[in-house]
Amino acid sequence: MFIDLIRNRRSIRKFTNEEIGADKVELLKEAALRPPSSMGHNPWEYIFVTDGQLLSKLSKAKPHGSSFLADARLGIVVCADPEKSAVWIEDASIATIFIQLAAESLGLGNCWVQIRARMHDDTQSAETYIAGLLNIPSNLKVESVVGIGYPAEEKAPHTREELQDEKVFLNTYGSPFT
Repeated sequence: MFIDLIRNRRSIRKFTNEEIGADKVELLKEAALRPPSSMGHNPWEYIFVTDGQLLSKLSKAKPHGSSFLADARLGIVVCADPEKSAVWIEDASIATIFIQLAAESLGLGNCWVQIRARMHDDTQSAETYIAGLLNIPSNLKVESVVGIGYPAEEKAPHTREELQDEKVFLNTYGSPFT
């Protein structure tokens, strides 16, 4: 059930060396092509990266938060064409979470790396770095990279008590949802 999937999902940044089977990669591809998008414009495009050297280079996309990609067995770069949709950021974000939840349902650990609006170093954005590395055309913007692999770490689910109920209101802002 979906609720069990989201209850147990955690960001996994440590992976085993086990390869991901072609059948699971195909299911991830299908999941990436199924998310909803504004007015059905589907502005997203993807690059599935399985080459270890490229994953190692992707792990250097930004100073913090991307290093785990070096040990992933698969990196999915989520791009979108702003000319196809004024809400390409939202559409690409929805696509990213579809990929993450599909990976989770397949028993694969995963974590999202935010790329848009992040810097690679003092002179170049993470997006420009990745675009150069993967030959991404200039009309596409890179939103994120999802690192995927079989988990080499276990994280306990967040408990129901840890959820921030105080951030949910009923009918008007400030009215407790009880």
